[in-house]
Amino acid sequence: MFTANVNNKFNYQISADKNTVALDGKDFTADFSKVGEGKLHIIHQHKTYSTEIVSINHSEKIVEVNVNGRNYSVQLKDQYDELLKKLGMDNLLTSKLNDLKAPMPGLVLRILVEKGQEVKKGEALIILEAMKMENSIKSPADAIIGEIKITTGSKVEKNEILINFKN
Repeated sequence: MFTANVNNKFNYQISADKNTVALDGKDFTADFSKVGEGKLHIIHQHKTYSTEIVSINHSEKIVEVNVNGRNYSVQLKDQYDELLKKLGMDNLLTSKLNDLKAPMPGLVLRILVEKGQEVKKGEALIILEAMKMENSIKSPADAIIGEIKITTGSKVEKNEILINFKN
């Protein structure tokens, strides 16, 4: 079972198994046709809906969906998210990113970013040589580069701070 919060206004309980979908405890019947990657054509109660997934934020479980030309933000929560909330541990799902640390000892070959630069999760920040291999050290989250603590040619130790991120 999932809870879907639409545009921070409406909540729906959704449950699904292999053959049925229920919305707020009532069976939901519709004809679904996939018309492309992330696109569906839906017929429900003699009305048609053209839907497209605009974006997905996996870490926050938010899906932006376009339905008949209107965008909707849908945040999904499952039973585990609800349990964490009941236990007061839901804030553990979002952590502030303060530092990027060296995952291993090595030699800094290249620094690919500069102070103040915005970076996306997975973007390469530093090339670190370790055990005769070049390793791309990537951003663990979307962030803004604060202070760069190392220079090209620096030798670093495991867990040494390489970059501070701005909050």
